[in-house]
Amino acid sequence: MFRPLTRTQLTVDIAVPAGIVVVFIWPALLLASGMPAEPLALIGFGIALVFRRLAPGLALGITWAVAILEMLARIPSPGPSNLLILGVLFATAAHGTRLVRWMGFASSFLGAFCVAFYIQIVPMLSNGMPGLGDAARYLLVGGFLFGAALAGFLLSWTAGLLMTIGLRARVSRAQAAAASYEVIAEQERTRIARDMHDVVAHSLAVVIAQADGARYLRKTDPEAVDEALTTIASTSREALADVRVLLAQLRHKQGDAPQPAIADLERLYEQMRASGLAIEVGGSGVALPFPTPTQLAIYRIVQESMTNALRHGDPAEAVQLRFDWAPGGLHLSIASALRPNAAPNAHPGHGLAGMTERANLVGGTLSAGAEGARFVVRAWLPAEAGTPAGAVAFDAGARATTPNPDAPFPAPTPADERHPAP
Repeated sequence: MFRPLTRTQLTVDIAVPAGIVVVFIWPALLLASGMPAEPLALIGFGIALVFRRLAPGLALGITWAVAILEMLARIPSPGPSNLLILGVLFATAAHGTRLVRWMGFASSFLGAFCVAFYIQIVPMLSNGMPGLGDAARYLLVGGFLFGAALAGFLLSWTAGLLMTIGLRARVSRAQAAAASYEVIAEQERTRIARDMHDVVAHSLAVVIAQADGARYLRKTDPEAVDEALTTIASTSREALADVRVLLAQLRHKQGDAPQPAIADLERLYEQMRASGLAIEVGGSGVALPFPTPTQLAIYRIVQESMTNALRHGDPAEAVQLRFDWAPGGLHLSIASALRPNAAPNAHPGHGLAGMTERANLVGGTLSAGAEGARFVVRAWLPAEAGTPAGAVAFDAGARATTPNPDAPFPAPTPADERHPAP
């Protein structure tokens, strides 16, 4: 029944009505002419105003009780104390429950009728049956009083309703902003987690491959062990630097750190070849400029595909990369040989999902799966957002062809080698 209020709010709600009563009590006593009804009405309306925020329904009930007693006391006309009713009606709309709010709305009409009836109709009936002209005059003035009182009551009630609507709208905007911030933060955490996965998975795959090779070659080729340890050290340092950048992004709101791009693929090839992975790169068409997010997606897709080939593929077969440039984007294909008699992975990791998400975020598509004895990753990366997949690609001789994503991965030809990947 009682709404929770702060100490400051309670103090204000008591002090303001008390001050109003103190200011108007002496004029009310002078006008009372020995009748205490007007001062008592002022005190009663002041008490109702004290409860306007603490219990709007109780304040409305006290107001009606005082108004009825005031009419029964036959005060000649409403005094200044009746203006406090406006504050109670305001509070019913601003702080009341749904029931109290609509009771305040109904009270505006009933109160306006009581004002007109008490001021005009009661005196008319007290003086006996008036003539037709006097009755018309009384009713006309009564209608005017009803309209004026109703306008004042509804204006106060509507002001309270607008205030509560404004407060709710402000709360809704704050909640929407908080939800939007949470979505943005979650997207950023997902991006950082995806980058962390790519960095750690790739680096550990290289380190494990080098460590295994060094262990087998320790007795027969000591120099190869030194090369393997050098590769392990450089890969670990690069991974540590990338992880520090990602952790710094988690701790601080900074701008995007430098991200790998298409130009860094050659260094990635060298690193993977040093780990024992054979790589053959081919392609067709003329390279296009790509925005930074798309270049990062291309790099991560290639990195993840070669890391999976190093961990799960047949090291005796080379990984084949094709960069087929079309007018609207890039058809990227990475094929690696499956290990003989390898059982299918019933629980794929986050790598394929991450690659698919990276392609989708830049407006592209990605598919991956076994095709015969090879595992093939095919991706379409548009040069601009919204470029549809399936655009026309051009080979080295400028002959237009439509790429078929379901066709088997072609073996590299000497012509392909004339178009190295960027």
